[in-house]
Amino acid sequence: MDLSNLQPAEGSIKKAKRLGRGQGSGRGGTSTRGHKGQKSRSGYSRKKGFEGGQMPLQRRVPKFGFTSPNRTVYQAVNLGDIQKLHDNKKIKDSLDIDLMIKLGIVKKNELVKVLSKGNYNIKLNITAHQFSASAQKLIEENGGKFTKVE
Repeated sequence: MDLSNLQPAEGSIKKAKRLGRGQGSGRGGTSTRGHKGQKSRSGYSRKKGFEGGQMPLQRRVPKFGFTSPNRTVYQAVNLGDIQKLHDNKKIKDSLDIDLMIKLGIVKKNELVKVLSKGNYNIKLNITAHQFSASAQKLIEENGGKFTKVE
């Protein structure tokens, strides 16, 4: 065996359709594009959301709402989730933002707000950027402390 007698596997290579090479080829005339219309022209490409000339959906549906460019977005952490982490022995006596990032609760450079959703009955010192009033109350009732980071 040498390089001179290598050839591709049987049926792996197909001849290209030679379009527009006269009527005798069987693919002349309209070159398999049908008759007239936009799709038969060269350079045709359908735009995303095109509906055949009908007003497209994204233009029929009205725009609404407003998002302030100056808003502050907080990542919410519920006290119930913190309780579960404590029950699974992943937290001992305090929880700060670095530990939250390490545990995968929040991502790096996100602002954290602690909310009171869920059952919570442990003494824990929690450090975050913001706390809801009900979360502050629950933390203090259970003997813990909350610290706001600026």
